[in-house]
Amino acid sequence: MKQFITKHQEYVSGILSGWDRIVFRGNYRILCVAAGMMKYLWHSGVLLKEFGDHAEAMTRTLLEASLEAAERYKRPVLYLPSSATRKEDVARDILRDSPVEDGLVCVLKCVEPCMSFGIHCNRERKKLELRAKRRKCLHLYHYILDPAFGLINARIQTWFPFSIQICLNGRRWLARKMEAVGLRFQQHDNSFPWIEDFPKAQQLMDTLLTLNWPTFLEGIRVKHRVNGNSVKMYDKGPNILRVETTINQSR
Repeated sequence: MKQFITKHQEYVSGILSGWDRIVFRGNYRILCVAAGMMKYLWHSGVLLKEFGDHAEAMTRTLLEASLEAAERYKRPVLYLPSSATRKEDVARDILRDSPVEDGLVCVLKCVEPCMSFGIHCNRERKKLELRAKRRKCLHLYHYILDPAFGLINARIQTWFPFSIQICLNGRRWLARKMEAVGLRFQQHDNSFPWIEDFPKAQQLMDTLLTLNWPTFLEGIRVKHRVNGNSVKMYDKGPNILRVETTINQSR
């Protein structure tokens, strides 16, 4: 990169480096492997032949709990027939037509590939087996307008093991920082063709490396309850981000 910059220095107006997308992923690790899932089913008293019905019931209750906030605040819930649709564009259109100052913008539903489980009939052993497999299931994208990062999203898998992913945008964070200090810039999508003072922008960008993530994430903590069960991501102490699943009811 240094050689490239040196070679084309006359065309380079400034250099900016830093985080672009920032992704946090959370799951209950024991439910991510077949052996752990089998322990959960045994403890819950669920037979393998009942797995499908049990999983569907858990999915229904998760959906009800997850969409409750959208219903309460009367925010749009849309189903996208294609996973290729750029969801952020849809969320921005909704934000433009139905603006909010902060908080939930919308919830988008889309069927996408995921890692989950299925029941396999082992004819040689004449028994049912639980196996990890690639499949498709409904995912929920909660788009939230955050004061520091702008539009962020939390993606929730609605089938076992109910994984969660939170996506933030470091460039939007920088844009808001530059606006706050009066630093002029031009932004195109997720890049900056021109910044009034690149070194000053770099100083602002570098402060993202020292952000207290547990404190920040405490303010946008994601928590879903299903029949007394919960999945949440929260602050557990200095430099510790904890993802926790609590299962009290299995049916």
